[in-house]
Amino acid sequence: MNNKYIRLGLIAAATITIVFSVWKYRQPRFNAGDRIPELEVELLGGQRAKLSDLKGQYVLLQFWGSWCGPCRRENQLLVPLYKKYHEKGFEIFSVGIEFDRGAWENAIQNDQMAWPFHAMESANFDGLVAKQFNIKSIPTTFLLNPEGVIMGVSLSPEYLDKMLSEKL
Repeated sequence: MNNKYIRLGLIAAATITIVFSVWKYRQPRFNAGDRIPELEVELLGGQRAKLSDLKGQYVLLQFWGSWCGPCRRENQLLVPLYKKYHEKGFEIFSVGIEFDRGAWENAIQNDQMAWPFHAMESANFDGLVAKQFNIKSIPTTFLLNPEGVIMGVSLSPEYLDKMLSEKL
């Protein structure tokens, strides 16, 4: 009888450890309050851009994919926020985690993602930026203040709207 409870306890402990380990593995490397590291990417048009080029603005660093249903739904909510706050000092810097460049370009156009900062990396999550930020799932976003400090990670568009309305 005691062996049965010991076995069940060990199974429960192992399960909790595995679940926690998977959860921890999937967490982005940076959290609210952290200063964002520099990143430089090649944009859709071929020019280079640095995140630090946007210092002085509120920036949403967005990791998404054309093949990701939740990402595409989130884009529909981010587009009006961009239009609402862009002239007040808000920018979006998107990194597409992609299998197909054509699908990525079509999604940018179809989703009317009017911001100029679009970069693409491998959908295997093994690109330099995805590795730097430990991106293992999408959508993942980081809201940065004008000094480059993370204000929030993976905020809902509704909460992002609330934060931006208070700051801008």
